[in-house]
Amino acid sequence: MNEQRTAPYGSWKSPVTTEMIVAGTIGLGEIIVDGDHIYWIESRPSEGGRYVIMRKENGEPTQVTPSGFNVRNSVHEYGGGAFIVHGGIIYFSNFSDGRIYRQAPGEAPAPLTAEAPMRYADLIVDARRNRLICVREDHTTSDLRPANSLVTIDLATGTVREITSGADFYASPRLNRDGDHLVWLAWDLPRMPWEGTELWMAAVREDGALLPAAKVAGGTDESIFQPEWSPDGLLYFVADRTGWWNLYRLRNSQIEPLRSMEAEFGMPQWVFRMSTYTFISPESIICAVTLNGRMHLATIDTITGDYARIDTPYTDLRSINTWRGKVIAEAGSPDTLWAIVSLDPDTGDVEELRRSSSIDIDSGYISIPRAIEYPTEGNATAHAFFYPPVNSEFRGPEGEVPPLMVISHGGPTGSTTTVLEPKVQYWTSRGIAVLDVNYGGSTGYGRAYRERLNGNWGIVDVDDCVNGALYLAETGEVDRDRLIIRGGSAGGYTALAALTFRDVFRAGASYYGVSDLEVLLQDSHKFESEYNVNLIGPYPGMRDIYYERSPIHFIDRLSCPIILFQGLEDRVVPPNQAEMMFEAMKAHGIPVAYLPFEGEQHGFRRAENIRRTLDAELYFYSRIFGFEPADPIEPIIIENLPAVHADS
Repeated sequence: MNEQRTAPYGSWKSPVTTEMIVAGTIGLGEIIVDGDHIYWIESRPSEGGRYVIMRKENGEPTQVTPSGFNVRNSVHEYGGGAFIVHGGIIYFSNFSDGRIYRQAPGEAPAPLTAEAPMRYADLIVDARRNRLICVREDHTTSDLRPANSLVTIDLATGTVREITSGADFYASPRLNRDGDHLVWLAWDLPRMPWEGTELWMAAVREDGALLPAAKVAGGTDESIFQPEWSPDGLLYFVADRTGWWNLYRLRNSQIEPLRSMEAEFGMPQWVFRMSTYTFISPESIICAVTLNGRMHLATIDTITGDYARIDTPYTDLRSINTWRGKVIAEAGSPDTLWAIVSLDPDTGDVEELRRSSSIDIDSGYISIPRAIEYPTEGNATAHAFFYPPVNSEFRGPEGEVPPLMVISHGGPTGSTTTVLEPKVQYWTSRGIAVLDVNYGGSTGYGRAYRERLNGNWGIVDVDDCVNGALYLAETGEVDRDRLIIRGGSAGGYTALAALTFRDVFRAGASYYGVSDLEVLLQDSHKFESEYNVNLIGPYPGMRDIYYERSPIHFIDRLSCPIILFQGLEDRVVPPNQAEMMFEAMKAHGIPVAYLPFEGEQHGFRRAENIRRTLDAELYFYSRIFGFEPADPIEPIIIENLPAVHADS
């Protein structure tokens, strides 16, 4: 190995370029098994963010979605559950028109449903009655407050019929093997699905109508996740009635736990068809379990309740399914990218079926995260993953410690992952340390940890990010005077609040973040329209709190430079949130940059925009902290930047 050269932090030359990150990179998810074939969704940044279905039996995976189609929906705005396969025939939602299409092997997709302002998700096949059952979101009368219901779609005629309605939201319709009982999840505002959901069951008549339904489990303060029918006809589901998402089943009209653990078998249902467990046989369940923010694979014996951990090289697993006696999942680890993998639970053998990227990052440039716990407000403990700078060619100047970038994830009821993320390595390989924070409110640490954020959004999340940064500065691992915070969506709000209401960070970035909580409430789509009731309080009764926690109203307390990124077709956090912040900062003489992107929604999907945002953010920090990036970057306009930092 060559001797390391000394160079300022932030200026190290790295092979983890934006060209590398977007070249051949795809998103993976929604694994479906049909007979001998495995299907999944791939999102393609290089194709404008288009989603396509892939199929594999033997040999290399093949794409089955022709050009001109985008297998995606936006039910609840976040989508998911966009396709199903039965007997080799694919039924999918096409994003541009919202219609359901039928695609038989060797044939072009043909529309099944009529043109209408409808969206469909969470499709299942009722083979006994030759129909689909799914969630419908009806936008006929209102785009902001559509009507949600469960419907059937006749596979011969495309006729759509409603089978149950009345709740604000529906998810997870699941039909038993005999086709005579249907279960589903339902919940009402102001609850989110991780706060309170109900599991319902109804017998299905031969003509397809439902007999009167009965509630099986759940309520206003119990979250139900992923109901499934076992091969021997029992109903299983995940519930957090003990404060932890554990597995339960309905047997002899009684609900019984499989095994009680202080661990999470569920996840927040931001999208449809999430899966953390599957059946290998009637006697054996394979599940992905989260302990202290880290995930592993395990088996549970459905007869004895015995629990056994399965050793795998992965720290995060999603979309769990079975195929030929093996586990199929989306998996990754700190030194491996996300991939669709096949795992043999008996031998531990692993086969990689599809990687999320063709890139290969040399280990000399990979920072492996370290889980840290640190004290925060209220005698609580917060959790995060720390990535020190790593570059086999460079080291920092003698006597200096690196800048730190704190990342606040979205949700806010989400969680960060330790899977190798090139966008994190982009920073660490250039000499900038990263702290990825699972602040109070995050998933993976039990319901009580999630509920730390209730009534305290903009307080607890900010405190945990601030205290994480100060903790590392006090231990001497990072530079107290070069602390950065960045985040997207809810994480963007946390970043803006931390920069405005705390004097800790010296710069930051907000990706489609919230600057005015009251305006967001008025603009919000139905799914999140009352989310803030729990996170902040009822409106307008607590309007003063919405005002006090909105950064836009306290620009006079802000002195840190900020760069703002925004998709102009974002329905979740509309563009006015970034535009208001930009204009206010510009008027107050605070350094600020704003990059809007045509055609982008909530989260950037196009390769050219992903490249531009990362490079622009690096350029922004280089001007603020006075270092020169190793590679030339197209400049951006930074308003109010003092001449001393401007380009020569």
